[in-house]
Amino acid sequence: MASRKPTFKPYDQQQMMLLPPSLEELVPKNHPVRVVNEVINKINLAPLHASYKLTGASSYHPQMLLKVLVYGYVSNVYSSRKIEAACKESIYFMWISGMSYPDHNTINRFRSDRLRESLRSVFEEVVQLLAQEGLLSIEEVCVDGTKIEANANRYTFVWKKAIATNKEKMKQQLKGIWEYAQSVASKEDNLPDPPDFTTITREKVQSTVDKLNEVLGKKKDIDKKVKGKLSYATKHFPQNMGKYEEQEQILGERNSYSKTDEGATFMRLKEDHMRNGQLKPAYNVQISSSNQFVVNYTIHPNPNDTTTLAAHIAQHEASYQQAPKVITADAGYGSEENYTLLEGKKVKAYIKYNLFDRQQNTNNQDPFSTDKLFYNAQEDCFICPMGQQMNFIGESKRKTSTGFEQTSRKYQAQNCGHCPLNGTCNKMEGNRIVQVNERLERQRKQAYELLNSEEGIKRRKKRCYDVEPVFANIKSNHGFKRFMLRGKHKVEIEFGLLAIAQNIRKKAS
Repeated sequence: MASRKPTFKPYDQQQMMLLPPSLEELVPKNHPVRVVNEVINKINLAPLHASYKLTGASSYHPQMLLKVLVYGYVSNVYSSRKIEAACKESIYFMWISGMSYPDHNTINRFRSDRLRESLRSVFEEVVQLLAQEGLLSIEEVCVDGTKIEANANRYTFVWKKAIATNKEKMKQQLKGIWEYAQSVASKEDNLPDPPDFTTITREKVQSTVDKLNEVLGKKKDIDKKVKGKLSYATKHFPQNMGKYEEQEQILGERNSYSKTDEGATFMRLKEDHMRNGQLKPAYNVQISSSNQFVVNYTIHPNPNDTTTLAAHIAQHEASYQQAPKVITADAGYGSEENYTLLEGKKVKAYIKYNLFDRQQNTNNQDPFSTDKLFYNAQEDCFICPMGQQMNFIGESKRKTSTGFEQTSRKYQAQNCGHCPLNGTCNKMEGNRIVQVNERLERQRKQAYELLNSEEGIKRRKKRCYDVEPVFANIKSNHGFKRFMLRGKHKVEIEFGLLAIAQNIRKKAS
């Protein structure tokens, strides 16, 4: 009996086709690449066209390059070299590029240079288009931030404290040499009083070194150590001081920056793969979202979310000619400065403050905290737990790092020394003093009422599954945990592409 053989479908690589298949037939009707094509075709690209010169050789069409880039970010292809390869290997890239094959340099120049001034308008056009379809709201948003590692060396950094320490050492050494010069100077040397180094500059250091060399250069018997110190100071101090001034100008209000990406600041990242809390160069990315669509984005060099809200709202106003009407955010934004800003813009703020969650838990509340003390408005005094008056003793003012002025009223108890609650109620030396910021207390009370209203509870719950999944989707699902470009302007372009990709993915889902 003959053995049976398995049956296979025909396979012939050399088979000729009467009608070759088209790319249009190979791309499914509901594929995300078609959504990218549809969205980009609908928006106004005039600002992008304006970035091209009217003369010179012809360029690849910016609409095609934008579609290729956006689809690259939609499909987790972020490298310009990989996008170049995909345009020759992937059916979807070949379809959306119209069988064009831009090289990686063209793609990279388009992303870094052509989109510098126009990507924001492209993003806004996409958002407006989605808003017209009823998929998102520009007026009611959730705000949150995340830190994304910069494309920078983790071990080449500049710290503000190190600069301050080095400048202090420089001042002390110059002061010591000056004192020695005064001890050996004669009347003819005409050595003035030591220079004022309250604010030290390169010019002051140079003039001090020149004067010391002028006086001590005439002396024959100079202490060898002092002579060595003066020689080192002459050679290095003015140059080092110039370097410190340049570094301080780059730092601004920051505490650090990376030498390989001066816009990046060292921050602690939650998703540190070493899990040792190591500081890494990163950017603080802030977004506003609505139904998991990105409505607005800004990039910040400071790690604290609190100080980013003003610039973030300003960008929203620049993009859509109005501030949002409702904002929901976590306690990282609940400061007096932010509440005051939103009040001025008539924005309804469902924003927690730092004590909100603790106040929700009645079991962990401190019975002696300031908010538990009775306030007598007629006498303008607080009543301590033992029934004594705490009288007003004055006001204190302080300015935040952004220049916002806060005012607090201080009230002091009269006899804490013999009180049986001393040590429990009062944990400071002397009579207890409480400080009350009346404006902040009013704002917190208003926030508490808003957050615990039926609408507030609904918005608090929605925030957790509105804005936070956007970051989770970008970083975990699509593997974008580190920027590929360097410099704040290029990082803004890159995240703008990520935001457009997120919105298109969401529309396609």
